[in-house]
Amino acid sequence: MDSFQASCWSEHEELKVVMLCAPTILDVTDSTIAENVGWSATVNHVKAMENFMELKTTLENAGVKVIDYSKELTNDEKTVSEQLINRYFVRDLACVLGNSMFLGEAGSSLRRPEYPHAHSLLEKWFPEKLNKQPSTALECGDVMILNKDAVLINIGMRTTLEAVESIKGRIFQEGFSEIAIIDLPRRSDTLHLDMNCNVANANLVIAKNFMRYFPVHVFTAQTNRFAMTEQFLNRHGFDVYWLEKYNTIPDINFINLNPETLLISKQASKEQWTKHPLLQKKNLIEIEVSELEKGGGGIRCMTLPLLRK
Repeated sequence: MDSFQASCWSEHEELKVVMLCAPTILDVTDSTIAENVGWSATVNHVKAMENFMELKTTLENAGVKVIDYSKELTNDEKTVSEQLINRYFVRDLACVLGNSMFLGEAGSSLRRPEYPHAHSLLEKWFPEKLNKQPSTALECGDVMILNKDAVLINIGMRTTLEAVESIKGRIFQEGFSEIAIIDLPRRSDTLHLDMNCNVANANLVIAKNFMRYFPVHVFTAQTNRFAMTEQFLNRHGFDVYWLEKYNTIPDINFINLNPETLLISKQASKEQWTKHPLLQKKNLIEIEVSELEKGGGGIRCMTLPLLRK
């Protein structure tokens, strides 16, 4: 792998390097199996791989370096890894905050084997960047960089308050001045933070409208206080585009390729991209990921940014 320094200070600046993982070689063959593994429908692995290759190729065509970590595993690791049905949701495994890598900890036993596979590679690639893995669950789909000052973290089904407490000091050391903790409903459609809101522009967050009723616990290195979600976001320069109607995964779970361009699912509701003046100016690249989305996550879940300019 070509050497580079991992660094991310936002969700919207130019994406330069991203980690992915190819989907499982297994089919999910009937609705009962899908229900038991937490998926919405049956999945054909050939179609899933076609979706993955479209995602990978689109990123590369946009000038993003793509690392598929499944290709870097040992033969013994591959024997297990290729049968892990959720392994392509790499966002949860780790996150880069500022100039440091923070390792996640699985909040589900079904996903636990993925973490040491990916972490062993990250430890090899970024030995001086890594922070100690938390002792309790921290899935990084619950972590969102707002800007160089603020990070928003959800505690809920897959991330614990204890895990956030264990890393917040190091986040402050990176230079972020505030960490806001929100506690969202514990359901499959609100599983992670990025199934409820997302950064769509340097000054715009898209969010499900129920979030306006939720407070956040705001920490600085020395103080803490409570605020409402919109108040906190406004203070950090963000307007909020509240969605009253939405299809959770395709409408919320997108990724910024650069300040002008969003990578979105072909299943996303077109209406939301025409109503807000800032979104009307965006270059939207649509890709087919519907087979992968049946696993319960979207484009943001499938991408782990390692470097944003």
